[in-house]
Amino acid sequence: MSVKRITTPTEFNQELLSQGVTLVDFDAPWCPPCKVLGPILEQLHEDYEGNVNLMKVNVDESPELASTYGIMSLPTVIFFHNGEPVEKLVGLRPREVYDGIIGKYH
Repeated sequence: MSVKRITTPTEFNQELLSQGVTLVDFDAPWCPPCKVLGPILEQLHEDYEGNVNLMKVNVDESPELASTYGIMSLPTVIFFHNGEPVEKLVGLRPREVYDGIIGKYH
């Protein structure tokens, strides 16, 4: 199963209705650190499949969502727990950082 690409606020809100942990990666195709983060998130998605949801939002295609969540730098990953934002990471981080945050809420 591939990572869910979100393009509209309605679609975003529908996906967030799920219980548990959801990671939302705000990125853009022109962002070099986003390209490095992509495989890390894909691996997280595979390792936690069924337990952690993962969505990607292209800020160029979805400026309204980027504005709603105050995205100023890329990549930005926001962790949601039961539909509420709980952590926000700006910039590229090692995989262990993402695993640690997932562990706090999973």
